Amino acid sequence: MTDEPASNINLPHRQLKLDTLVRLRWLAVGGQSAALLIVHVGLGYSLPAGPAFAMVALSAWLNIFLKMRWPSAMRLSERAATLQLAYDILQMSGLLFLTGGLGNPFAFLLMAPVMVSATGLSARYTFLLGVVATMCASLLAVFHLPLPWPDTEDFRLPVIYSVGIWVALVLTLGFMAVYAFRVAEEARQLADALTATELVLAREQHLNALDGLATAAAHELGTPLATIYLAAKELRDEFEDGDYRGEDIELIRSQAERCREILKQLTSLSSEEDQTYQRMPVAQLLEDVIDPHRGTGVAIHSSIGGNGPEPVGTRNAAIRYGLGNLVENAVDFAASRVDVSAQWDDTVLSISIRDDGPGFSVDILGKIGDPYVSIRSGRSPQGSSGGGLGLGIFIAKTLLERTGAKLQLENQAPPGNGAHIRVSWPRSTFEGRVGVDETPI
Repeated sequence: MTDEPASNINLPHRQLKLDTLVRLRWLAVGGQSAALLIVHVGLGYSLPAGPAFAMVALSAWLNIFLKMRWPSAMRLSERAATLQLAYDILQMSGLLFLTGGLGNPFAFLLMAPVMVSATGLSARYTFLLGVVATMCASLLAVFHLPLPWPDTEDFRLPVIYSVGIWVALVLTLGFMAVYAFRVAEEARQLADALTATELVLAREQHLNALDGLATAAAHELGTPLATIYLAAKELRDEFEDGDYRGEDIELIRSQAERCREILKQLTSLSSEEDQTYQRMPVAQLLEDVIDPHRGTGVAIHSSIGGNGPEPVGTRNAAIRYGLGNLVENAVDFAASRVDVSAQWDDTVLSISIRDDGPGFSVDILGKIGDPYVSIRSGRSPQGSSGGGLGLGIFIAKTLLERTGAKLQLENQAPPGNGAHIRVSWPRSTFEGRVGVDETPI
């Protein structure tokens, strides 16, 4: 029940679709064409229309080539996507060079490819594109043709204003790229963590499906085994005592009988009427959660008590996995002892997990339960990171909350030390349908 690293999850979250870049480039082609037509034809401003429209046409031909050469659904590698975005920066820089440089009101469109990279590519490639955009902006601040303007006037920006535009462009580029990257990275982490949660549930549900398969196999095998048993019994009567062939037939009959008993047990084990198997009291739940962690060098103590009869709930893989993960992390960080206790009354069932380790670091206490938050105050007493408190805690929290539980994570009040995790359910929820994704084990 340790954390699964994100790298083990095969997701294309660092790959942009070719169709996405092509569509964005078509949007740029349309906007650039409209702007050139309005300025040159509509307003009658003089500009090098031939070279400008040629650069727009180059982007259009690139899109046509890409659509013909590769399928739209193709996902590009980070390097291929970066090259295309770098082309978009250079093409936009060429248009700005022909139409006034940084004095052109559309100069801030240089940031667009970097923003796309920040939301879809890694920090390394986003940084490279940011460097390319900054270099292009620096060159455009010095080298560019005049801004399109009526022939009767000569419009020139003051040098200090041009420098101000360059500074504003570069600073905005850096801020917006970092902002977009952080937001997109959090979304990617959350998507990865949710995917890992679904994988855990799928694995537990697969184990549950084996129970149904055992039932089906028992019913299917019952008839041929009964035939084998009956035939062996009749053949046994054909041989006299002491005949070795009779002994072989008797062996076949006894083994067929044994198979019938095994299948009968499987059928009764999977029966919905077997309430002993389908239901689990809190004491047994705690024992199932704690037992895999005994013998690890950390003493694990359990206790139960409360007002009224002991709560009995439906076996649920999500509860068992979630509590097991929390106990495992407590064992990893404990110095020598972990206490697991259950308390209940007429309305609420609470399970508490306490360890005598370093506890949660104050600066991350409010973030625990988010994906990949994996630092306590120092390392575990055993000298390892204990598997962290990142994806595993997120999965445990997600699974338990889907069963109707509420989690409270805090440090023990002085003079105690270590972490304290409290998981509570409304008693009616635990004893009835444990959660929306009830999965009997």
